[in-house]
Amino acid sequence: MKTLKQLLGATPRAPLSVAPDDSVFSALELMAKHDIGALLVMRDSQLAGIFSERDYARKVTLLGKSSKETAVKEIMTEKVLYVLPEQTTDQAMALMTEKHIRHLPVLDSGKRVIGMVSIGDLVKETISEQAFLIKQLEQYIAS
Repeated sequence: MKTLKQLLGATPRAPLSVAPDDSVFSALELMAKHDIGALLVMRDSQLAGIFSERDYARKVTLLGKSSKETAVKEIMTEKVLYVLPEQTTDQAMALMTEKHIRHLPVLDSGKRVIGMVSIGDLVKETISEQAFLIKQLEQYIAS
């Protein structure tokens, strides 16, 4: 089972982000351009929140707000759950399942963002690990 540091790779790159004062519309454009479902909201180099498709659907669309006139800070999730690089993919998936979330920032011990994982990333890794184990078992049985 991999750690999140292993999953992110040797040189993880910071996930895409927006500033709190950016418009929801510009955040949505960035998400669409990169085919992602969430962005970190960064104030200087500090994590201020997370903005997701769910935030948009529930706090803009359903409330009749305009995405061009609403700032990300007005609707972002401020209390961001996160994981540490030493935690395993299974631990991250368990947290996501328990809290019904689909994205988790990965922060180092200094609370600096070093990456972000999605439920899709974790499911893909789980499938890969299972395929590896199945192949090993098949080889063991065949020998």
